[in-house]
Amino acid sequence: MQTLDLIIFVAFTLGVVLFGCSFYRKGSTATEFTAAGRSLPGWLVGMSIFATYVSSISYIGYPGKAFASNWNAFVFSLSIPVASYFAAKYFVPFYRRGGSISAYSFLEEKFGRWARFYASACYLLTQIARMGSILYLLAMPMHILMGWDMVTVIIATSVAIILYSMLGGVKAVIWADAVQGFILIGGALVCLIILLFSMPEGPGQVFELAANAPEGNKFSLGSFGSSLTSSTFWVCLIYGIFINLQNYGIDQNYVQRYHAAKSDKDARFSALFGGYLFIPVSALFFLIGTALYSYYAAGVAPLPAGIQAKPDFIFPHFIVNSLPVGLRGLLIASIFAAGMSTVSTSITSAATVILTDYVKPLARNVTEHHHVFVLRLSSVVVGVLGIIVAIAMLGVKSIIDAWWILSSIFSGGMLGLFFLGIMPRRISRGAAAIGVVVGIIVIAWVSLAGVWNLPGPHLHEYLAIVLGTTAIFLVGFLLSLIIRNNKV
Repeated sequence: MQTLDLIIFVAFTLGVVLFGCSFYRKGSTATEFTAAGRSLPGWLVGMSIFATYVSSISYIGYPGKAFASNWNAFVFSLSIPVASYFAAKYFVPFYRRGGSISAYSFLEEKFGRWARFYASACYLLTQIARMGSILYLLAMPMHILMGWDMVTVIIATSVAIILYSMLGGVKAVIWADAVQGFILIGGALVCLIILLFSMPEGPGQVFELAANAPEGNKFSLGSFGSSLTSSTFWVCLIYGIFINLQNYGIDQNYVQRYHAAKSDKDARFSALFGGYLFIPVSALFFLIGTALYSYYAAGVAPLPAGIQAKPDFIFPHFIVNSLPVGLRGLLIASIFAAGMSTVSTSITSAATVILTDYVKPLARNVTEHHHVFVLRLSSVVVGVLGIIVAIAMLGVKSIIDAWWILSSIFSGGMLGLFFLGIMPRRISRGAAAIGVVVGIIVIAWVSLAGVWNLPGPHLHEYLAIVLGTTAIFLVGFLLSLIIRNNKV
């Protein structure tokens, strides 16, 4: 890594930290920390939603996935319009009418405190797993570039992100997200252009080699068969619909942004803008991975066997060895932009959940000053837990597979509980509780059947959230009907 690259990278990282810290205000309230005073324009909030979605998992994991296999994982992105539409039409008005900054407070009103604690605990586990995945991917390029110890990079990066998240709150995070969003798109576009025009026979060779790869068409969206044991087109699509409905419908990251917008119209626009922008940008990352395959297949540059065996290392390896000085620093800054925006969002939203769903209900006589203190202390605690998970992931082969499986498991099927909560027909508390227990058993079975070689069909792990959500909803709904009919 040349001096110019290092200057660009360090200037960007320090600039983001200082920019975020500039939003610190002594005596700020918990509402300002968690909802930015409900004063932000829709385009800004939407850009923040987009930047949060495009994490380092997208920036490094998607190209690695496309390089090693095909565009099957892109099917996940195709499900986003469904979730964005429902968010703009139903979820945004629902949460803004409710008033509470917590995504889970209404579950307590419907089913009791246990429901709120269950959903918020699932959310916290999911965010800590996500932070760990992203921090790991932030450290990888610096390990390859500079030979720096990954654990050291993970810790140093986390401290920087925690600092401005803790001091500036969600307003700092949203503004930093928007800046980082523009940087990460620019970096990815530059990289794709270089790849296309580095081919010996011109850009068309990328598509020719990829379409005729020995292992199959690299642009394939996967099998359209009916198998539920492999990552087919339909498995990915169904998984994407459920996980994205959960993101837009009950994820504190998004709910907090709906509240930060200055009007209902701006909030609806942000949901649509952030979701739809992710589709072409995710296609850009998959195209980079496909172009990397053709780049190395054409013999433009050598690819060590050790790097080829680790798809997540492919893109960083290209950046290190094939980009000119200056652009190398820009691309590393882009990867950090993608990761820092997502981690900072997870920190502030997790801290908000800890305050609103645990501290406030259990300690009612707490002052505003103490609320802000809890938010900042929680930011530090959550950040430290993310560091621990990142270090534990150092041996993972494919980070995108690991993250998708973890998110499917830790989400706990809480989307099913959410659907029960918004039903016009009242669902009994007991029926909802039994539904959750059944859903957790289903999720555990789908997730562990293959690992423990349990009897019965071994379904793909992506289906854990699908079947868990469905089980919670159906069991809760049907039991309520039975209880009501018996009473009559």
